[in-house]
Amino acid sequence: MSATSLDHVGLACRDLDVTASLYERLGFTLMPRATHYAPGPRGTPEPTGTGNRCAMFREGYLELIAQIDPDRPSTSLARMLARHEGLHIVAFGIDDEEAELARLRAAGIAIDGVAWLERPIAIDGKVETARFARLPLPDAPEGKLQLIRHLTPELLWRRDLLSHANRVVALEEVVFAVAEPTATRARLERLTGVPAHDGVVALPRGRVRVVSTEPFPGVAAPTVPWIAGAVLRTEDGGAAIRRLAASIGRETEQGFLLPPDQAGGAALLFV
Repeated sequence: MSATSLDHVGLACRDLDVTASLYERLGFTLMPRATHYAPGPRGTPEPTGTGNRCAMFREGYLELIAQIDPDRPSTSLARMLARHEGLHIVAFGIDDEEAELARLRAAGIAIDGVAWLERPIAIDGKVETARFARLPLPDAPEGKLQLIRHLTPELLWRRDLLSHANRVVALEEVVFAVAEPTATRARLERLTGVPAHDGVVALPRGRVRVVSTEPFPGVAAPTVPWIAGAVLRTEDGGAAIRRLAASIGRETEQGFLLPPDQAGGAALLFV
């Protein structure tokens, strides 16, 4: 068994409304705000204090996540934001969480078990529950790296959510800037079960690039390790995002680039 996709990346922000407004101006269609729930001490779902809004693509998605209940502080989110706003979460899609748990334990990774998460989804006046099975890699210095299986994918990948004014259709790549690429690639190989080639962990859908140099043209790493940004594939060669963000982005040989200070702390390359 191994991971099958680059499922999503998560951008930690201090104010969900502010960052969501920015991403809507950049042409992303966002799901309504949702509250995260996880099993409490008695096993019943309880709110975690965090919430999100997501931009769903035909392949993968982008999550904006923030503290939405100050009475339920999230220590993990606080640690992320103490470093910087931006990408801190990378999740890889899997088909069988129990098989992957056994594989990871056989590889010597100490994982307690499957971590369950859910959140309500409002659809046509009804509230449904999206549910997830997760296997987080413990103590990864790069960020929150995890495997995930969607138990209710039909609630997220809906036709009304997949159309974006910027014409993005896929999360194609996430880029890590680190001091020791070999160590990071080894962690990613163990987590995903996919070997790296030429600095890239290429899954059947999506990939991870690990560098020790400039992660995107003209973008310097403010700190390492740093999940620097994402490559987003468009269906129009980037024409729509060029119109929407001409004043804040710039052209590169690879595509149209929004630097981190214009995209909530993450570089976004539209190709």
